[in-house]
Amino acid sequence: MSDRINARLPEPLAAHVARIVGPKGFYETPSEYIRELIRRDMENESYRIYNEIIQGWQDIAKGRYFAGSGDFKKDMAALEKMQGDDWANK
Repeated sequence: MSDRINARLPEPLAAHVARIVGPKGFYETPSEYIRELIRRDMENESYRIYNEIIQGWQDIAKGRYFAGSGDFKKDMAALEKMQGDDWANK
C-alpha cells in the first residue's frame, strides 16, 4: 500500500530538484529522490537513537546512574545537577 503526497516547492527547491533529477541527474524521477530523502531521514533517526542507547550503557558502566523517584520533572532536575562527571552525590 502506498500514499500519494503532493507538494508545492518554492523556486530554489524546485531548481535543486530539477538539477538532480532526469537524464543528467542522480535520480530518474522526483518521487525516487523524495523516497531516498525519507529513507535517509529514517536512518539518521535510527542512528541517533542507537547512539543514545550506547551512551546510556556507557553511563551505567561508569556508575553514572541513580534511582529515579517516579517524578519525571524531579528526576530531570536531579540529572541537570549531575552534569559532566559530578556523580558523587547520586
